[in-house]
This record gives sequence, C-alpha cells and structure tokens, in this order.
Amino acid sequence: MKHSVWIFLLCGIQAAAQTDQPPLTLDNCYELARQNYPLIRQQELIAKTGAYNIENAGKGYLPQLAFSGQGTYQSDVVHFPLPGAPELSKDQYKVQAEVTQTIYDGGSIKYQKQLSKASTGVQQQQLEVNLYAVRDRVSQLFFGILLIDDQLEQNELRRNDLQSGMRRTEGAVKNGTALRSGLDELKAELLNVEQSRIQLAATRKSYLQVLGLYINRPLGDSAILVRPAVTAMPDDIRRPELSLYDHQKEVYSIQEKQLRVNYLPKISAFAQGGYGRPTLNIVDNSFGFYGLGGIRFSWALGSLYTNKNNRQILRMNRQDLDVQKETFLFNTKLTLTRQQIEAQQYRELIAQDGEIIDLRTSVKKAAVAQLENGVITPDDYITRVNAESLARQNRSIHEIQLLQVQYSSRNTSGN
Repeated sequence: MKHSVWIFLLCGIQAAAQTDQPPLTLDNCYELARQNYPLIRQQELIAKTGAYNIENAGKGYLPQLAFSGQGTYQSDVVHFPLPGAPELSKDQYKVQAEVTQTIYDGGSIKYQKQLSKASTGVQQQQLEVNLYAVRDRVSQLFFGILLIDDQLEQNELRRNDLQSGMRRTEGAVKNGTALRSGLDELKAELLNVEQSRIQLAATRKSYLQVLGLYINRPLGDSAILVRPAVTAMPDDIRRPELSLYDHQKEVYSIQEKQLRVNYLPKISAFAQGGYGRPTLNIVDNSFGFYGLGGIRFSWALGSLYTNKNNRQILRMNRQDLDVQKETFLFNTKLTLTRQQIEAQQYRELIAQDGEIIDLRTSVKKAAVAQLENGVITPDDYITRVNAESLARQNRSIHEIQLLQVQYSSRNTSGN
C-alpha cells in the first residue's frame, strides 16, 4: 500500500512538472537548438585557435635564438712560413649561439597575422552556415506538431458530432423508428475516430521527442507550442553564406599581398657567440671563446618566377568564388519566388475553405434533424459529418502550410 502511494505521488509530480512547462515559441526553439547543437562547441575552439595563431605570428618580431655546433676534419690548413708560427690543427670544432632580431621583413609578419585572423573568420562563418541549417529542421518539426494539434482538435469535433448523432439514433431505436444496425454503424465510425486520435497522438509524441532532443529539453505529451503570427515574406537576402563569401575573398586579398612580400629584401640584426678551435684569431690554435655581431641583408628573387602564375591562380579563385555567390543568390531567389507563389496559393485556398465550411456546416445541421426524424440513414449522416470535418481539416492544413512557407521564406532569405 505504501509503495502504491509513493508511485501515485511520483506520477502526480511528474504530470505536474509536464503541465507546468512554459509554452514554446518557434524563436525559443531556434535559440535553444542553436545552443544545444554539438557544432556550437566549435565556436570557442575556433576562436581560441585563431588567437593562438595570431599570437604566434606576432612573436616573429621577438629576438630569435638558435644554437649550432660542428666538428670537422680537413685535408689541409693554412700554413704560415714564419719562424715560430703555430701550426693549425686539421680537426676543428665549433659550438655557437646566434640571436637574430628582425628589422625589416617587407610586411611578412603583419600579413601572416592578418591571414590568421581572416582564416579564423572563414571558419567561424562556415560554422554559422552549418548552424543555420538547423533552423529548417526545427521548423519542420514545430509546424508538424502544430498541424497534428489542429487535426486532433478537428478529430474531437468529429467525435462530438458522432456522439450527438448516436444519442438521437438511440432515441429513435427505442421508439422503433430506426434500426439497431444504424446505431452500430455510428459506433463503428466513432471507433475509427478513436483510432485516428491514437495515431495522431503517437505521431505527435515522436515529433515532440525529436524536437526535445534538438532543444535539449524533455517535452511531455502536455507540451504546448504557440502558433506563430502571420509574418511578411521579405525579398532581401541576408543569409550567412554571403558573409562567408566575403571572408573567403578577404583571405585571397591577403594572400595576394603576401606574394609581393616574397620578393622584397629582408634586413635583420644578429649577434653570435661561440666556443671552439680555432677562434676568430686564426693564428691561435687553442680553444677559446669568440663573438661577433652586425646587420644581415638578404634578397631572394626566386619567387618572381612564379609570382605571375600565383596571381593568376588567386584571380581565378576569386572568380570561382563570384560564380559560387551568383549561383547561390540565383537559387535562393528561385526558392523565394516559389515560396511567394505557394503562399498566394494557400491564401486563396483559405478564402475558399471558409465558404466550403459554411456550406458543409449548414448541410450537417440539417442532417441532425433529418437523422432524428428518420429522413436520412446514419450512413448519410456520417457522410455529412465527415465532409464538414474534412473541410475544417483542409482549412487548418492550409493555414499551417501558409505559416510554414512564410517562416521558411524568412529562413531562406536570412531574415
């Protein structure tokens, strides 16, 4: 008995928790899905990696320390034809350290930092493009649930009409003005309605579970979704892909500037210190310390051979990027045009749906009295009830489809 009480209390608490869930809006689902989607964790990783790359590039301005050493044996050495002059050893050794400080690099480090920053921007924007695709999946689930909710509502209205018809038919059967088979036919149709409710409820539950996974929130059967308001369908395109193309073009521009740096002279200061034999004093054949310093100048012109081709490659890359952007805009505009046509179609259908519902409702109301008076059979009554129910379902479907295409258009345009 105690166990039963505890189970009852736990079930009550769980049901209350589900009931207390705040209604979900479409914008809430967009934001929660974005925060929960595994790819979002890449955002911080990309930012940190980019910061490290920029910091590493900037450290090129710091003094660079290098160590080297060697031991050699040579077949001959310098001889001094003087009395008492030392004889140099054929085996020579040297260990040295060198500090180099960049003075002028033609802008190599500067452009490397800019390239790291631009590459990070490309990765971040590519992530935004991937995350943006989640919105379409969330929209399909959200509007799918709204459509099922409307179908469940219409299913309940149909149930009420059939139950009303059953009560009148039961009275007619008792009075001997109707056959029992007619009442059984109504009961069978009522069972069909119940089966439809079970199927719709199961589909709604599966949709809610998938949506709950996207937004990282458990959604019970009592979860309420707020139908979004009718919205405008803007024509201007603000998709994240457009920013991605701009970031990629910026990368190509920086790479083109780097081509010029490759054939500019480089100037640096250096200082060397070492220990070995012989030292800088070549007439001394003993081990010792030595040091030297100065300015180093280098100018490598080998990149001029490939500079023209590399510029052509970057130019073709930019042209290819322009083609991709134009293709994306063209396809997006086609989709927006198709969505505008679909929206207009649903508006016209909804206007006609209202007239059809009024006519079907009028016919059904008349059928109620006709059924009670035995003028029509229960099968005729069921036909009229189903016709009105279908008309209401069609309007509900068209209303949801209009909303869905409107918000799909907003996602398509990036607004």
